[in-house]
Amino acid sequence: MSEPTPRQAPATGSGITCREAIDFIMAYLDNELPMEQRHEFERHLSVCPSCVNYLDSYQRTVTLGRETHRGNTDDVPASLLKAIGAARKRSGSA
Repeated sequence: MSEPTPRQAPATGSGITCREAIDFIMAYLDNELPMEQRHEFERHLSVCPSCVNYLDSYQRTVTLGRETHRGNTDDVPASLLKAIGAARKRSGSA
């Protein structure tokens, strides 16, 4: 039997599906999940190797992206940076 893909629910009864786990990844990495959701997420990871692999890959991608672009805004138009800052402020991400 093959491992479930990140879009399928594992037959584990862990409480959340792989799809739901994927939806929580960024909030999980940023430590923004409420405690109950964090426990459900971690419970899912404890029984789903596919999501553990996906989380690891996602985390490495985010880290590499941040390292690649850290402080390098020379090629980004000031108007774009301003628009992104305004959008983040409106969404509460700033």
